[in-house]
Amino acid sequence: MRSVTVATTQISCSWDKQKNIDLASDLVTKAANAGANIILLQELFETPYFCQVHDFEYFNLATEVEHNTAINHFKQLAKSLDVVLPISFYEKSGNTLFNSVTIIDADGEILGTYRKTHIPDGIPYAEKFYFTLGDTGFKVWETKYGKIGVGIYWDQWFPECARSMALMGAAMLLYPTAIGDEPTLNINSTGHWQRCMQGHSAANLMPVIAANRIGEETISQNGIDSTMQFYGSSFITDGRGEIVQEASTDKSEFIMATFDLDALAEQRRQWGVFRDRRPSMYGTLLTHG
Repeated sequence: MRSVTVATTQISCSWDKQKNIDLASDLVTKAANAGANIILLQELFETPYFCQVHDFEYFNLATEVEHNTAINHFKQLAKSLDVVLPISFYEKSGNTLFNSVTIIDADGEILGTYRKTHIPDGIPYAEKFYFTLGDTGFKVWETKYGKIGVGIYWDQWFPECARSMALMGAAMLLYPTAIGDEPTLNINSTGHWQRCMQGHSAANLMPVIAANRIGEETISQNGIDSTMQFYGSSFITDGRGEIVQEASTDKSEFIMATFDLDALAEQRRQWGVFRDRRPSMYGTLLTHG
């Protein structure tokens, strides 16, 4: 039996970067003290979600991995608490900018960085203005507590991402997220957002852990405001797509669940989904855009 306890968190973000880091640290510490081994923070939690508008000034928020304030802070915290922390941040690499996540193992060492593969474009998710398409390919990480796959927000809508990480040996799938109301579509996407990832969990027979943000955020440009209400609802599924823990829509909090990774692996073998795959028949995935 390989028991691992995972937690996911959600906070409201302001332009006070240190305050955001402190709020996230408080939840990480509380989750670790409650027994969590792997703790997920939301997407781009150092600042408000600036991607609502096009503004060259926000390019200056990007930093190299080694100079990022949150990563350097959470390296120390991960080591002191003996926990694994995927840290989402705005990455600068030479003249190129990425939406990235760096994985910090329980000894405080960096395992590597993944750059978001799928970049949305539209109001209020104008991310192609800020981020280059990720060039790392999908990745999985052998942490102290098990092998995890980590995608970033828009990645979570693509079954190819989840299946790729599962085929690479991930035992759990984690998705840091920033999603809220859809002012241009006039819909509430909460249920759709959750069901999509529940499908990845069910199809790959492994837990999915999703972290979202909460609160109302207004970004101004040239006297025009863009406002989003982020709906939280961070959640954890079991190995069959059932939501076993779900956070509120508006509270700063963490949720957690414990899994037996050996039992989950046995269930995947018993179910036969990976045995019965027919990769030679999936050519349309490459030939049809």
